[in-house]
Amino acid sequence: MTATGSGERVHRYLIVGAGPGGLQLSYFLQRAGADYLTLEREASPGAFFGRYPRHRRLISLNKVHTGAKDPEIALRWDWNSLLNDEGLLFPRYSQEYFPHADDLVRYLADFRREHDLRVRFSTPVDRVERTDGHFVVHSGDQVFRAECLIMATGWGGPHVPEIPGIEHAVGYEDMPVDGAEFADQRVLIIGKGNSAFETAQAMLGHAAVIHLASPSPVRLAWTSKHPGHVRGQYGALLDSYWFKTLHGVLECQVDRIWREGDEFRAAITYTLADGEQAVLEYDTVLRCTGFTMDTSVFDESCRPRLAPNGRMPAIRPDFQSANVDGLYFAGTLMQARDFKRASSAFIDGFRYNLRTLATLLAERYDGVPLEVRTLPADSDRLTGAMLERVNHSSALWTQFEYLCDVYVVDAAAGHVRHYTDLPEDYAVERFSGEALYFTVTLRWGREKYDDVFAIQRHPTPERAHESAFLHPVVRAWRHSEQVAEQHLLEDLLAQWRDPVRHVRPLRAFLAALLPGAEPGRSAGL
Repeated sequence: MTATGSGERVHRYLIVGAGPGGLQLSYFLQRAGADYLTLEREASPGAFFGRYPRHRRLISLNKVHTGAKDPEIALRWDWNSLLNDEGLLFPRYSQEYFPHADDLVRYLADFRREHDLRVRFSTPVDRVERTDGHFVVHSGDQVFRAECLIMATGWGGPHVPEIPGIEHAVGYEDMPVDGAEFADQRVLIIGKGNSAFETAQAMLGHAAVIHLASPSPVRLAWTSKHPGHVRGQYGALLDSYWFKTLHGVLECQVDRIWREGDEFRAAITYTLADGEQAVLEYDTVLRCTGFTMDTSVFDESCRPRLAPNGRMPAIRPDFQSANVDGLYFAGTLMQARDFKRASSAFIDGFRYNLRTLATLLAERYDGVPLEVRTLPADSDRLTGAMLERVNHSSALWTQFEYLCDVYVVDAAAGHVRHYTDLPEDYAVERFSGEALYFTVTLRWGREKYDDVFAIQRHPTPERAHESAFLHPVVRAWRHSEQVAEQHLLEDLLAQWRDPVRHVRPLRAFLAALLPGAEPGRSAGL
């Protein structure tokens, strides 16, 4: 850190926000000896979780008892810990499968203190501008300047849909959390995500009628495989719907809300009923429609472009703003490129993104090359290396279909360069000049099933591409073109080591593509 004659504080990296994303990146930068500072508007870290979720139960799993002796494997089911070499992990703070949000707040405070991270609290950012190739951050009468700015601010506030009369709805951020407050009431909840179901669950034994409304059907996590969709613990409301208790889930557009006397009216148009319209009566209307990013602090010199939904930043494959050079995003704001697929919206996903981001920042700003190991261009050795990684890595497990390992074949040197935990789209962009390289990820089957609990399986290696559960997929690339793909059979215990089902098919696939393969041998899509 340096200070200018005008009192500006100058750093190479400036992080805004000391939630889990900001703390995780701070840890990696501090471990690397980087010149960084983190600014936090509140007096302590993790302020968002001091208020949300409103009913105080996290949906992020805390599976303490895994039977795994290896801490890397245990992280696959620990969705709340930040990565650190000192072993400060969340299960020390709670043994509950769905832990209390207050325990996460305590953990984040201790994480900051135990690692002595450089966080300046009670420092709200008022304005950000970009001048002379630097970001200038204003906080009251304080000014901070940095080459690289990383926004880890999380959600800035509620997303309020443009519905005439929406002001009559009480927002998730303000509504009562005691279900008894809604005793004998008819309640309309706008939204069908986890916050809506969390809210409905609390009043299930009290309200006379609960309707959840949005234009699209409920997305259930066990169908989509995305942890941000509606989770199984909120299934009681869905039971009540089909058991004719007057509670319901409505696929409809809410066209208008207005008040008549002591009641509210909602004009709706059903989306799955040939355009049928209705006017429904309620005692209370609640809004549970999620959150959005706050862009008000950016001036026109560095205002980030937003993703198509308008609620989060559009980012490049390296987590950098799509339109502002040197502006990066950390934490839940990193999710645009794997939106509703992997876990970049959650701690267990973005902690790995941030480990990767720290290495990319070190390469760009500090001249530290990406870590790489060299392997012989031999199908046996590559098969062993790839299977070791998919059997052991918690990053590939959690960030399925997003982070990958890359194996770049150097035919002239007779070896392979192995890079870990890169976003696959970034890897394809970075290594597009290479004649042959492989990416290794874990993927779900993408077919739609009538019943996800009654899937017909075909457990033969030749039909591994039909696997429905999480399984390894190896892709071969020439420049930016995918030229071949090999799926390995799913396994109940996620152990891909079987000589016939896993080892032999992968070895044959690699042998057919590596330099020196016999003429006429090929591996196809």
